[in-house]
Amino acid sequence: MSQRTLSTLFKPSSIAVIGASNGAKRAGNVVMKHLLSGGFAGPIMPVTPKYQAVMGVLAYPNIESLPIKPDIAIICTRGSRVPAIVETLAQFGCKVAIILASGMAKEKGPDDQNLLEQTLAHARRYGMRILGPNSLGMMLPTLGLNASLAHTTALPGKIAFVSQSAAICTTVLDWANNRGIGFSSFISLGDAIDIDFDELLDYLGRDGRTSAIMLYIDSINEKRHFLSAARAAARNKPILVIKSGRSLEGADAALLHTGGVSGNDAVYEAAFRRAGMLRVNDLIEMFAALESLAHANPLMGERLGIISNGGGPAVLAVDELILRGGKLAQLSEDTVKQLDTVLPSTWSGQNPVDIIGDAGPERYAKALRLMMDSDDVDAILVMHSPSALGESVEIAEALIEVIATHPKRNRMNILTNWSGEDAAYQARKRFSRAGVPTYRTPGGAVGAFMHMVEYRRNQKLLQEVPQSITDKVQSEPSRARLLLKEAIASGRSSLETHEAAPILAAYGLDTIATWFAADVDEAVQLADRAGYPVALKIQSRDLRHKSDVHGVTLNLTSAEELRHAATAMAERVHLADSKISIEGLTVQRMALTAGAQEIRVAVIQDPVFGPAICLGEGGSEWQPTRDAAVALPPLNMALARYMVIQALKTHKLRDRHLPKGLDMQALCLMLVKISHLIIDCPEIQTLDLNPVLAAGDQISVLDINLGLAPPGGDHSNRLAILPYPKELEETAVLKNGLQVMLRPILPEDEPKHLAFDNSLSDEDRYKRYFGVRQRMTHEEMAVLTQIDYAREMAFIATTREANGEDMTLGAVRASIDPDNTEAEFAMAVRGDFQGIGLGKLLLEKLIHYYLDNGTQVLSGFTMFENRAMANLAKSLGFTVTFDMEEHLIKMHMDLTQIRCQG
Repeated sequence: MSQRTLSTLFKPSSIAVIGASNGAKRAGNVVMKHLLSGGFAGPIMPVTPKYQAVMGVLAYPNIESLPIKPDIAIICTRGSRVPAIVETLAQFGCKVAIILASGMAKEKGPDDQNLLEQTLAHARRYGMRILGPNSLGMMLPTLGLNASLAHTTALPGKIAFVSQSAAICTTVLDWANNRGIGFSSFISLGDAIDIDFDELLDYLGRDGRTSAIMLYIDSINEKRHFLSAARAAARNKPILVIKSGRSLEGADAALLHTGGVSGNDAVYEAAFRRAGMLRVNDLIEMFAALESLAHANPLMGERLGIISNGGGPAVLAVDELILRGGKLAQLSEDTVKQLDTVLPSTWSGQNPVDIIGDAGPERYAKALRLMMDSDDVDAILVMHSPSALGESVEIAEALIEVIATHPKRNRMNILTNWSGEDAAYQARKRFSRAGVPTYRTPGGAVGAFMHMVEYRRNQKLLQEVPQSITDKVQSEPSRARLLLKEAIASGRSSLETHEAAPILAAYGLDTIATWFAADVDEAVQLADRAGYPVALKIQSRDLRHKSDVHGVTLNLTSAEELRHAATAMAERVHLADSKISIEGLTVQRMALTAGAQEIRVAVIQDPVFGPAICLGEGGSEWQPTRDAAVALPPLNMALARYMVIQALKTHKLRDRHLPKGLDMQALCLMLVKISHLIIDCPEIQTLDLNPVLAAGDQISVLDINLGLAPPGGDHSNRLAILPYPKELEETAVLKNGLQVMLRPILPEDEPKHLAFDNSLSDEDRYKRYFGVRQRMTHEEMAVLTQIDYAREMAFIATTREANGEDMTLGAVRASIDPDNTEAEFAMAVRGDFQGIGLGKLLLEKLIHYYLDNGTQVLSGFTMFENRAMANLAKSLGFTVTFDMEEHLIKMHMDLTQIRCQG
């Protein structure tokens, strides 16, 4: 889908209203009234055969009679008329249609297609875009555009709000207007048959008028596009999301509401976290988040200072802060001495700063100014409880003056909590008008602050450099896939421990030695050979959990005990269900469990996001997405550590401090190995490792259930996040005989990539960055190394040094627009490795990659001084032109033409 055509939605110059009406309470009347009263500068053209004019504006009897092609058409008719209207509009040249009608998926036309399918087919045939149907419409307050059915209009501001629910739209709008909070855009997606979250995130992430984005989501349609767009946008500005369907019943209701696919809520949570978004759980949290986003400065730190005229509310704020993992600022001796000069001798002498109940405007203002002067705090919460001696409004005005005139006003976040209703309402109104975040309760204020903190923490965690473990993950994907394909070819739908163990072993995952026995006699022979004690388990494809029928017996110390256990287990199985077929027995060497901890790891298939890895402690009633931390593959060591921390933080996993319990390094390594296994082997549908025994750095799997994917399935889009494309690795030999590895960049490459960047000469850095460039920061390096392979590509050339370490010699990278139209590249090679063919190899690899990717154009810019780069590009088929005004050389390659020639 095209961002270029989408720009028409946000910058329309003309609007047509199809089905415009003079009838009160008609959709066509409401939309016309809103458009005319909003101040939109372009022509507004009502289309209706019923009226000569609508609300005083000349009407046109049909679309063909319009004097100009409208950028946007708002269709206000019933659903049955929409397909024909869309076809006519598309043929006429209209670029975007907003459809308000609902229920179109349930109504069929003469060709047995439902109305939605017909409408979308017409629009795509002519390249027209659709917002809706079942949309409330949209508002662009900075353009004076209200093309909606909402009961009121939005104020201008810097927050973009996108919602699948019209009712949530009107609720948020009503609340925001009451608080004086404005929006850069306010969009109701409706059924989102065309324009969806991913495209809007791409646009809004680049929109200079938008500083924060809020989403209300019922369901996601395009998982990979959504996560790529969300990740890109979240790097530049906060994205807060409220997602319905947290319960199973709620998910079913959301499915009926949008017609989308119902996914698991815990997997949605993992996806939001992976993209760097922040989830809020309800409308109250959403309103608090809106309040903070509307007025907040970038958070420079997490230390919160509190000023209050009452001890009780301040303690409530501290409790909320600490329980949510926040940091209470510690005041220095100097700050305390400064506050002593303006506060009564009975003040608390620490943070929270209790300035006593009779505090007036002057005392509040002085205390705030001193706290803002201090280097002890990163943000301040000012609280006020109603008092007969305290002038609520006057105090608010004094604080507003301090905030507006203080040198740190654009660097420090000040939040306010004026508790109460009638006594506090006017003061809160003053704060809202002045752009100072204000909240009714201590919890609301602290919660809003913690939203900012959590967003900052999430971004830092996602930028963490993962540990390199290439020497610890030795995988044999061809061996594993051969075993899996053989099992599928034999008609198997699942594999048990003894069958799945070799597959896990191909990825370095240890399983307790396990053997299959067709009968008791063979089981005795195997146990005698292995040595007692052993565990004996019933083998049956009809049993999902052997423990449900007591089909496991442990610590058998003799052949006699084994025979007795086998007979007893068979009897229990048949008593439970006579139809259960027993295929045999498995004999397993007993694990040494003393001092070890049992955990459970599973891989499930989510209908929206595909494979998801779950980590918890298990149990007979274990539900992976309820009782485990969840993460999406691919995982590296940093992401695995983040997952383990989440499991411990939410008590899905407990470190029981056993002598040989949880080892963070070993546990993370196991999760990364499982991630590699799932990525490489699409034949694996599900995987349940239960129990897994963690004994220090030794982790062993005791029991495996591996579900196989049905044969012949399409696995091309199964992963929500594109993994490292290992197939793009290749070796090459340079002119001087040096062997190099050409491969995509990895997050683990950051330290060596920083060393490479620092090795560039001043001249090479000047050519690469078009000016003098200081040393790269970690945050900048994270952007260069932690790339989204669905959106960008960077190839590096490395060679192995004498000490066994890899050294980066050169890099070429290109970012592509969301439409896959044009990729813009840049390249650099170490000065001491120039002139030996390395640059040519890198650029050729990038060209081949984007040829295979279906990209239309590959382009780049370089400075006049960099003639060598221009000559190289020209030799490889780029068209090279000189921009004399900008003093740049442009390199352009039409990849579409090359494909046609090839």
